[in-house]
Order: sequence, then C-alpha cells, then structure tokens
Amino acid sequence: MPARLRQVKSEGELTLPESSALTRLDRNGPGTTAALARWEQITPQAMGATVAALEARQLIVRTPDPEDGRRSILTITDAGERALRAGRNALTDLMAGALARGFTPGEVRQLRVAAPLIDQSGVARQPSPEQPQAPETAPRSREALRDRGRGER
Repeated sequence: MPARLRQVKSEGELTLPESSALTRLDRNGPGTTAALARWEQITPQAMGATVAALEARQLIVRTPDPEDGRRSILTITDAGERALRAGRNALTDLMAGALARGFTPGEVRQLRVAAPLIDQSGVARQPSPEQPQAPETAPRSREALRDRGRGER
C-alpha cells in the first residue's frame, strides 16, 4: 500500500520532500534550513531547493535569525498548515478505503484503537532538530577501518 499512496498526486499537491519539511516545521516549530537538512539526512543545498519551492508557494516564511543575522528562521504559514491538513485528509481517505476493502469492521475498530498508540510511540522517539541522530554507518576512514579491525582480534 505505501507505493500506491506515494503515487496519488494531484495538481498543487505537496511533493514528498515538501511534505516532510512542512511536517518537521509543524511538529518541531521554526527552524533553519540546516536543521531541516539534518533531520532529513540530506545536504543543506538539497533542502534549500525544497525550502525555495515552499517559500515561492507561501507555505513557509523566512525571517532573520535574531542570534545570527547570516541565518534565516523558517516558519510554517497558515497556508502551509492548510496544505498539510489537506494532504493528511486525502491520505486518510485513501487509507480508509483500503482498510474498508481489506479488513473486517472488527479489525478496523482494533486499528482505530491502536493507531494513536503507534503514532505516539513514533513521535516520542524522534531526536530534536538541533541534535539529529544519524543512522549508524560503516566506518569510512582508513583509521576507523584499522581501529575496527584491531577491536575484532
């Protein structure tokens, strides 16, 4: 079902990166492009393109950072919040249809009870945007590889 959900797009709908950036700003409050990029584990340049598209559509606003005039603080606008809600409503409708076709009424009731708990558990584990937790990766430097090999002996 996830692949099908990603395929459903209409005119003016948010792209996946736009939706993700707006969701971060909605849940975490105002932040910088760099903080959003760290959250999404992409380069600031890639996030910059997404931010520019959101700003052009007036879904976010950029204001100077009072602590560092070289940076900008990004904040979701009312239009951005409406766009997120519309996307969530469309997704909810699509999922409701899939559930109605694939589950019994009793199973759907059980899912309704479980869904808030699943959502809550996922949100509770998210790191703050200022200190994202990168996934563990294999060491890339020669020194790290050498040190790793020594530890295994």
